[in-house]
Amino acid sequence: MPAAHLQKIRTLARTISVVENEVEPYQDILKNLRFDQKTPVVGITGPPGAGKSTLLNALLHQINLEEKRIAIIAVDPTSPFNYGALLGDRIRLNAFYENPNVYIRSVASRGSLGGLSDKIIEIVDVVRASDFDYIFLETVGVGQSEVEIAGLADTTVVVLVPEAGDEIQTMKAGLMEIADIFVVNKADRAEANRFVHNLQKLIHERPLSEWNTPVLKTIATQKEGLSELLEQINAHHQVQEKSSKKPFLLTQKALKIIQKKRMADVDQQAIFGRINQEHLDTDFNLYQFVEHYL
Repeated sequence: MPAAHLQKIRTLARTISVVENEVEPYQDILKNLRFDQKTPVVGITGPPGAGKSTLLNALLHQINLEEKRIAIIAVDPTSPFNYGALLGDRIRLNAFYENPNVYIRSVASRGSLGGLSDKIIEIVDVVRASDFDYIFLETVGVGQSEVEIAGLADTTVVVLVPEAGDEIQTMKAGLMEIADIFVVNKADRAEANRFVHNLQKLIHERPLSEWNTPVLKTIATQKEGLSELLEQINAHHQVQEKSSKKPFLLTQKALKIIQKKRMADVDQQAIFGRINQEHLDTDFNLYQFVEHYL
């Protein structure tokens, strides 16, 4: 790896750590980020067992053939003891660990219910300001609460398997609503064609938009269907740049950042301690209680 490139990677890794841990001057770093890059942020999400990591690994092999620079942000479950990432995706993606065109960063979810770290907006923006052709964001796979990825990724790829057919109605309220691209992985299994057909029918029930959500079949373990998936990711990025959804998504990001800043001085443990002492009082009123903090 060239020395200059290695230095860039080290600088990026240090910058992410500074921002993630809110070490000054992290706020100045964020305020001076360049946002003129058009690097697509691709969210890979879906229920556990769908093969998201295997699909991402296969997709990296496909993109690597084109000598593109790729960043992976893998959000892992958090250790309850030290708040570090439990599953290092460097292990799952070890074929790319030494690849100079691939940067992999595991980020702990820190207990976030949506499957994303509460620092993920800032981390993605730091990576976006670097020199990458693609940024992939893979979540821990916690089901319907993962819909928050739609407010962060430019393109959301929802990965399912044919066996999910029985759950498809319950998914409509969550993952079904956020997909820009559906991928039916492990498509060599029985019922795959029927499942694809049912997904396509559900998509036709959606309101009209500038993008027709495709349903693609892949067999990630055999690296099948990846060229078409990459074509659709690139096509959606072109549409998304001019999409009416963009201001809405930026608004959601802004609200999350404002909310976090406003809540910064609220001590959750202290609130729990007070409630734990007072909630058994017969005259305890939650709305009177929260007035103290407003």
